[in-house]
Amino acid sequence: MITIEQTLNILKHDQNFREVLVNGEYYYHLEGTRFDAISYDSRKVSASTLFFVKGANFKKEYLEQAISNGLGFYVSEKDYEVGIPAILVNDIKQAMSLIAMEFYGHPEKQLKLLAFTGTKGKTTAAYFAYHILEQSHRPAMLSTMNTTLDGKNFFKSTLTTPESLDLFAMMAQAVANDRTHLIMEVSSQAYLVKRVYGLTFDVGVFLNISPDHIGPIEHPTFEDYFYHKRLLMKNSQAVVINSDMDHFQVLADQVANQDHDFYGSQSENQIETSKAFSFSATGKLAGDYDIQLIGHFNQENAVAAGLACLRLGASLEDIQKGIAKTRVPGRMEVLTQKNGAKVFIDYAHNGDSLKKLLSVVETHQTGTISLVLGSTGNKGESRRKDFGLLLEDHPEIQVFLTADDPNYEDPLAIAEEISSFITRPVEKISDREQAIQLAMATTSKPEDAVIIAGKGADCYQIVNGVKEEYPGDATIAERYL
Repeated sequence: MITIEQTLNILKHDQNFREVLVNGEYYYHLEGTRFDAISYDSRKVSASTLFFVKGANFKKEYLEQAISNGLGFYVSEKDYEVGIPAILVNDIKQAMSLIAMEFYGHPEKQLKLLAFTGTKGKTTAAYFAYHILEQSHRPAMLSTMNTTLDGKNFFKSTLTTPESLDLFAMMAQAVANDRTHLIMEVSSQAYLVKRVYGLTFDVGVFLNISPDHIGPIEHPTFEDYFYHKRLLMKNSQAVVINSDMDHFQVLADQVANQDHDFYGSQSENQIETSKAFSFSATGKLAGDYDIQLIGHFNQENAVAAGLACLRLGASLEDIQKGIAKTRVPGRMEVLTQKNGAKVFIDYAHNGDSLKKLLSVVETHQTGTISLVLGSTGNKGESRRKDFGLLLEDHPEIQVFLTADDPNYEDPLAIAEEISSFITRPVEKISDREQAIQLAMATTSKPEDAVIIAGKGADCYQIVNGVKEEYPGDATIAERYL
């Protein structure tokens, strides 16, 4: 519950309050009003709901429908003149986040908060942290792959970082479920649209940076993308940063006066020896580690999670056990065909992560390699050129371009755009299952490999704005082993 007085005080303290109007006239009769629900969905309101008007596509009729269901107040950046009081603010997203904190009783103060950001690896690192912390604590996790608020039930999130009203409701549920820690993936979008406004993390981890999410509805430039990523460091008590990432010096300068740990070659926290399923570390995590996820970058993600969890109460023994236990659906999953060839299924969905994936597979598989790949429609358009140029540099790979959440675009047109940067012939097949089947048919011996990249464990295809059912890459690959 929250009162109108609390609401206005929060907005005034944040210098975000303008006035309260009804049909353009100033309104003063506010005392004693209480709200027992908050919502940004006009279909989910009652007389005691405080409603937030958000989104560029919001229509006045949504508000009128909510009023017909009893709505008495709303928070907005403009007065829609619909006959009920409008609490006017300069920034609706800031208002939502701070009011949600208060409404749900500040659950963020009752949990140890760990956040991961980076162009890639957030989910994997979050899984490592979850398995490390569960050894001696009771973590909850908000992840694009799987979210759990009780340690028992897992479900897939729609957004990498939930909208603020949903985020604090989930935090409150985690507290009610007696969780001690919360692990989150924090995207650049979370800061761009202020889903985590006003939130301070106990530990923030920056894994890496490469150009991504640059386009008309995301970030206009790489600088803007990197800036919003770096806001996690500014809003964390302590930070963990990859010293081998691009533009590391920018971050090193930014966090010089914060508690911090660096890992990688420019730090004491290094991976000293590395094998496919084990590594040795120096520095704070000195010791030997077993790991199920192959690839040096996965070992780096494990070290990042270990350093973060060390600050949050985990022991070295917890870290060793947690890393050894970690598997991630759709992240470097490996299947074996009857002819011995390997099938690698991974979420790699931008140029940099695909480059690393190819490097790992080429290290272990010396025969022919086939790649099944697509690129999402209506977002991340810069990935298409990145994919094409990368594959042009790998002439030995047989390429099968196909659908990967084409949305409102034609998957063959996307494939054509990728292939325009490749001078050799490639297969272009809109049906993803057919592309996987044909790629798997190219193998003949144990040294061969098929890489199925992009969708990971997703069991849907986004087509024309709708999530259509899709069996999943692993399920399809198993049909043709």
